[in-house]
Amino acid sequence: MPRKWERVPKALTIADVKSLLAAKFNDRTALRDSSMLELLYSSGLRVSELVNIKLGDIHAEAGFIRVIGKGSKERIVPVNGRALGRIKRFISEERPVILKKRESLYLFVTRTGRPMTRQRFWQMLKAVGKQAGIELSPHTIRHCFATHLLEGGADLRSVQKMLGHADISTTQIYTKVTTDRIKKVFKTYHPRA
Repeated sequence: MPRKWERVPKALTIADVKSLLAAKFNDRTALRDSSMLELLYSSGLRVSELVNIKLGDIHAEAGFIRVIGKGSKERIVPVNGRALGRIKRFISEERPVILKKRESLYLFVTRTGRPMTRQRFWQMLKAVGKQAGIELSPHTIRHCFATHLLEGGADLRSVQKMLGHADISTTQIYTKVTTDRIKKVFKTYHPRA
């Protein structure tokens, strides 16, 4: 039997996510940081997957990225046009400035030419969340991705594939989140609830 979650993960509202994506980023790395956040929300990646994306993993014309997930399993994840547009701008405008004529296979690089660490991304996200008045973690964004897809009508199996879960029971935690929301809506709006 798979282990049960101790608690239901917290998902932000769509309005909270929009304000987070519209937050002001550090001027020197605004395109990189906003691209990372937009990609994280539009694809549901794990932070370790996000920071390890290489330039060759982006397939903008086809609208997807190739990701190496847990257990070195490869998966193809669709990405929206907004995230791909930000990434293209970052690659052409800001990435060369950050690298200063150095070479790197990684997409999201630091001034040393190395990929950003999970910890540094967490720090950046925490600062942006604080500015937007939202307490969050990188995994919160992943929860938002899955929850918002399910609330919008996506099927559980597709969400499982996009998240890279080996077992559907891992993905089912997100149905609990949406069930709680349904109960809240029912209690709020039904005259006999």
